[in-house]
Amino acid sequence: MRAPLLYGLAGSLALTVLSVTPAGSAPADQPPAGAPEMRGVALAAERAAAAGIKFGKCPTAEGLPSPIMCGTMLVPLNYAQPRGRQLKLTVSRVPATGKKGERQGALVFNPGGPGASGMYFPLVGSMPEWKNIARAYDMVGYAPRGVGRSAPLSCQNPKDFAKAPTLSPSHPDVTFKKERIARAKAYAQGCLKNAGAALQHYNTLNNARDLDVLRAALGEKKLNFVGASYGTYFGAVYATMFPSHVRRMVFDSAVNPAPQQIWYRNNLEQSLAFERRWADFRVWVAKHDKTYKLGRTPAEVQRSYDKVRAQIAAKPAGGKVGTAQLQAAYLKAGYYDDYWPQRAHALAEYLRGNDKPLVAQASNHPEAAAEDENGNAVYTAVECNDAPWPTDWRVWDRDNSRLARIAPFETWDNAWMNLPCAYWPAPRQQPVDVRVAKGALPPTLIMAAERDAATPYEGALELHRRLPGSALVTEREAGTHGISGGPNPCINGHMDAYLINGQLPVRRAACAPHPEPKPMPTPK
Repeated sequence: MRAPLLYGLAGSLALTVLSVTPAGSAPADQPPAGAPEMRGVALAAERAAAAGIKFGKCPTAEGLPSPIMCGTMLVPLNYAQPRGRQLKLTVSRVPATGKKGERQGALVFNPGGPGASGMYFPLVGSMPEWKNIARAYDMVGYAPRGVGRSAPLSCQNPKDFAKAPTLSPSHPDVTFKKERIARAKAYAQGCLKNAGAALQHYNTLNNARDLDVLRAALGEKKLNFVGASYGTYFGAVYATMFPSHVRRMVFDSAVNPAPQQIWYRNNLEQSLAFERRWADFRVWVAKHDKTYKLGRTPAEVQRSYDKVRAQIAAKPAGGKVGTAQLQAAYLKAGYYDDYWPQRAHALAEYLRGNDKPLVAQASNHPEAAAEDENGNAVYTAVECNDAPWPTDWRVWDRDNSRLARIAPFETWDNAWMNLPCAYWPAPRQQPVDVRVAKGALPPTLIMAAERDAATPYEGALELHRRLPGSALVTEREAGTHGISGGPNPCINGHMDAYLINGQLPVRRAACAPHPEPKPMPTPK
């Protein structure tokens, strides 16, 4: 489920109790006796509240300008042993810009991943779409455990991770599959080698527990939170565990939280949804054939793309871009439609004999290799630890071969990304049953684009059903991933009304789509 959000953009220790008691029988934030992790959260939160966070100038490594200030807090690696090894998590903040009487507390943001850092988040407070919220709230970002400088996790040499050019066939043969199986096994073992017994503690439950410790460290009795993509899932887990600790919570582009979906089935459904979104891109390119000359129909545009793929498979573009790099670049067009003009331009130029735009857009960046590998390592650890995965390759081969017949665009690349979970060497846990009793959780806001590929719309409907009192705002006929604070004033109006005034629409509301991007003229 990895989302490259731009926003704007086996361990030797057995797991202790990792299941969450659903609210209803006993409140989830009042755990029954014998829940050591929950007692560990209470202890860690008490310590964090006493220590606070000492904010100062951000380290150069963060690359964050003034007025953002940075600090750190400690969380237990293992909440069942809260006095054991501690992890230092990095936090960023810009205080509320409004008058003292306007301040409503801290607003914590997570951009998803798993494996993405939200340290940049306070920067968005200067954007027009966020200025009203920034007046009312301290804008707080952080890097979850394993991410960035927060006890970073690594599974592979970054140079090997960023190797290019490489191939990525839409319909791989037996030889290619065997090579990817071997690579997945090696990657999983690399995670274990580097992290050891700690590997099992990188999971959604601990991300939710860390979030409660962060709430306490910020001096907040109640949490205000915006989670995007994967951030919606562990936000929902947090709401299940700590409903009485929530003040306001926004779920932007919701993951389907149903336990049977986590994570294998969600990834299959994501691949199918990307095929639909890839079709949207081709429809748009065909609509602007006078500009791009890539085809007057979506089918003709597909043939143009396939022609480029075939040429790059035979000879990498600029010696840097193979079909795997091409696929990664055009996958972003499935996430964000503001990529459409430049991606169409690059295809058109390549077919005219100019590969420079394509090489510029699709090449790997060596300077980002360590960050990219770190993000992938955390993504893999969290998703593999969160739930059981099929361990028989024949299941993966059967399911993805069937799916690739109707959804070839992303299916196998998604499978390769997740395949280490088939050979994962750490203990697995059962997914949390996200569910909150009526009246136990304050009203929450769910926002989703109807044609989102990374988190298909069905996930928002499922989360809406599981959180009584929630409201769902839908951006109709749109597919950008992560819509809060974006180009749609209707969406932003709902978020402002909720976060600033606590106002929600009655259960459901709809917004018209934001305008389609305009084409980028291609030189004659």
